[in-house]
Amino acid sequence: MPTDAPHPQSTDELLHALQENHRRPYGRTRTVTAEELVDAAERFDEPVPLIHALLELQEAYTYGSDPRKSPVVFARLLTLFDERPDAFDERLRHQLFWRFKWVANALIALPEIPLTSLRQWLGEMRDRYEKAGLGLQPYYGQAYQLAAHVGEDTTLAYELWAARRRTPLSDCEACEIRERALHRADAGDDERALEIWAPVLAGKESCQEEPARSVSYALLPLVRTGRADRARELHLAGYRACRRNPGMAGEVGRHLEFCALTGNEGRGVELLAENRNLFDEVESPLDLLHFLTGVEVLLSRVESLGHGELPVAGYAGRAWTVASLRAEVRERGEGLAARFDTRNGTTLHSGHRRERLDRAPLLDALELTLRSRGLDDLAEGASRTDAATGSGTAAAPTAPRTVEALPEALPELIVRARELDELGHPDARACWARLRTLVAAPGYTHPDDPAVGPYVRLCADLLSDEANRAAERDEFAAAVELQEEAAGLYEDAGAPGDAALARACALLAAAEIPAEIPAGTPSEGGEGEARAEAMADALTEAHAGVVRLHEETPGLAPYVEGRLLRLRASALGLRLQASGDQEHVAPVLAEVELLETFALRHSIDGQVSGAKLLRAGTYALSGDLPAAVTEADALRKRLTEHGPAWHLPRVLGLRGRLQLGLRDASAAYADLTEGLRLAAAWPADAVDTGRLHGDLAEACMHLGRPDEALTQLTRAAEAELRAEKRTDAFCAYSNAAQLCLDLGRIEDCIALLDSLLTEPDVAAGKVDDRLVAQLRLVRARALHAGDDLKAATAEFVTLAAESAGWEDDPGSHAMIAAETAMLLAESGEFERAGEAVGRALAAHALAPRHEQLSNCLRELARLQAQQEGPDGLDAALAHLATAGRIADEARAAGFEPVGRSLDSALAYEHGRVNAYAGQYDDALAALEKALALVGEPGPETGSAGEWAECVRLAGIVEGVYLERPAAALTRLDAAVDRLAALGHTDERQQLASLAAQLRDEA
Repeated sequence: MPTDAPHPQSTDELLHALQENHRRPYGRTRTVTAEELVDAAERFDEPVPLIHALLELQEAYTYGSDPRKSPVVFARLLTLFDERPDAFDERLRHQLFWRFKWVANALIALPEIPLTSLRQWLGEMRDRYEKAGLGLQPYYGQAYQLAAHVGEDTTLAYELWAARRRTPLSDCEACEIRERALHRADAGDDERALEIWAPVLAGKESCQEEPARSVSYALLPLVRTGRADRARELHLAGYRACRRNPGMAGEVGRHLEFCALTGNEGRGVELLAENRNLFDEVESPLDLLHFLTGVEVLLSRVESLGHGELPVAGYAGRAWTVASLRAEVRERGEGLAARFDTRNGTTLHSGHRRERLDRAPLLDALELTLRSRGLDDLAEGASRTDAATGSGTAAAPTAPRTVEALPEALPELIVRARELDELGHPDARACWARLRTLVAAPGYTHPDDPAVGPYVRLCADLLSDEANRAAERDEFAAAVELQEEAAGLYEDAGAPGDAALARACALLAAAEIPAEIPAGTPSEGGEGEARAEAMADALTEAHAGVVRLHEETPGLAPYVEGRLLRLRASALGLRLQASGDQEHVAPVLAEVELLETFALRHSIDGQVSGAKLLRAGTYALSGDLPAAVTEADALRKRLTEHGPAWHLPRVLGLRGRLQLGLRDASAAYADLTEGLRLAAAWPADAVDTGRLHGDLAEACMHLGRPDEALTQLTRAAEAELRAEKRTDAFCAYSNAAQLCLDLGRIEDCIALLDSLLTEPDVAAGKVDDRLVAQLRLVRARALHAGDDLKAATAEFVTLAAESAGWEDDPGSHAMIAAETAMLLAESGEFERAGEAVGRALAAHALAPRHEQLSNCLRELARLQAQQEGPDGLDAALAHLATAGRIADEARAAGFEPVGRSLDSALAYEHGRVNAYAGQYDDALAALEKALALVGEPGPETGSAGEWAECVRLAGIVEGVYLERPAAALTRLDAAVDRLAALGHTDERQQLASLAAQLRDEA
């Protein structure tokens, strides 16, 4: 698999190519490139470039989980060392002796290597170390690992290693801690093992592999010792560090086992799908054994819960179920364990496999993520996968309430469905669903019963119900098609009133289809205004069409006429919502009056409620919130007395939103909570519980309860998923992820987004690409907040490239490109950062983002000056000059930033940049200008913090770098007194501490 990389034409180009390859993640691309670079190095006939290339190749094999090739490469290095020791400087010599351990570990992982050969290699390592005058602690460390692998003389080998003093060639502290902790864990002492692990699990000791490896081993001991919450935290962070990595397949297997034993089988199946590459990419038999054993633990648990036929990800080339993959994995795992035991002459590995497979679940349920999904959810999702790919249908929503027993006799069921439908009763849906199943079954015979009517009418009823469901999911085009088909069948059945109603529903659904606005369409408010105008016009036409159908269709039954009147009022209500035009208020109220009068005359309680609900909504849209609350209160009272009871949650939801508009979050919280309580008494699709949860989340935020808000957002998303409103669900999850990030729950945020981004309909491109981009953007920010700069930068670079094609939204591209530039600069890639900010500026010219671009340019200047000192000053000042031009543009445009003044922030950054570059007089002058722009602080906290920071930095520059402590203390003391008088305690304390430090050093 050759790469497209150019072949190096000189040793300098070769070394540069090696550095570039070293930045790549471990995997086949890095490994293949390393192989090509070794071939290139051999052509130069110089030992040092070849040594570097071979070292890079061995590292790629070692951490890419290809142990068979690592010893071969090392043999070449050892030969070079024996033949040309002078070519190895101290660093290369250290690398060579360090990698004796890599070879020892690689040989252990290969069951075809005889035990005698393993011991011979350790003898070679000892001889080489002794000849070179090196300490033998690393050798004894490898001897212990071999003993632990074989299962013989482990205690003695451990003591010979652990009692020895560390040397420069010893494994890092983190790795040695892992081995000591595992020794205790294998002996059954979980508490002592966790005590030893503490520095690694806390992040105080780390390396390339740690703490990820230790975390995977520590999960079950943590649960067994009652530290389940800590295990949850470490699982989220540790899994992310090893997922999809062939070199850490065993760690992935242990995370799967953890999920299986803590009631998170659904998450385990999701993680298995995410790591399907490991089935085919892991070349280390030992790593593969550990991975497959973890997979088997998970699959055994899932099958024992009755989900053996659930589709799962497995080996490429065929479809797998839990049962079939478990059988395959079991055969392969047993074979691998037997090969190691045969080589070692023990039964350790087979016994260890049986021990893991025989473990009972440790917890019934441990909530690992904000999106805990059970196996039933995954089974439902499998149906949705078929829908996303065009094969099969989506599963029906899950209802929290069991409907009353449906009539067994078919004629009674049809009559009952129509009766409930006329009332608008939620249980009608269950009747139609049952009838749909019966009608679709082979051999269906329609009852010959006058009370039921012809088969064609039943077909029309089912189509109309399906159309209503589509409209609820905002699938308006499908709803139009279904209603038109239903109308034709109603006419064939001799039901003109129902035909008229179906056509009226089709007219309204057609009006709600978003209009296609041609580019360049003139409109004062832009494309959004043009779209609203088009929808208002369409709704006006729809209203006129419904009125015609109403007037021209004779002999309408009261329930049909009531629904037509409701559609007339709804069309005008939607028009008001789209246009916001106050002239549209009166027509809505007039139609509502007609509807209410008719419904009262015919005692149609559902339409009376509908009229009052429309009136309250119209008052709200007109801006009269108190009148809307009054109408909602009257409706609530009527519903309590007369029903229908299933309308109460909807009214309480409206009242809650009105209270939010009136800034009474406590009242909103009470209404929305009560609405959700009442909604639980009805089928899930009877009430928009997703919106109730979402509004309750907003109320919680206003009340200062963000954790509860987060819970409500995730519940909103789950409710939208059950209702098959995928876009609304992803929007709710996006808000939940952003709130997680704001709360500092970084791993929760990333885990939630990872779960969403692997959804089948996301992978199939069925979710709006901008919404997916928003999810990825939040994830990239979370990665950055979690100190994973490399992964965050890679995601930002990808998003910036994609958003460059958003011709209709250059502002978003400007923002994304600006953030990308900052991360590249943080990584020290200033040339690429400059290119990214150039693209951001070009997009800013089309859709100004003054504050974001100013922030970006100032940050680039700071990073370049901080990292490069005087050498980076010119580039930093160039960025600040561009930021100055943007500040001028913003001022001319009347732009008001959300945060700091662009001018004062720019002056402060000039001070900081010059200070980093050693230009202290210029720095102090810039800070004086910043202080003048900020102005003297007042009682408010905003400007006080900025002013105090300018004083602080000015004090440091003046007192430390310009060596004028007296002037600096005069400045600081005056500022301390000023802040104390204004009551700004925190800011005062910072400056007082600096003043005390200057006095101590004077």
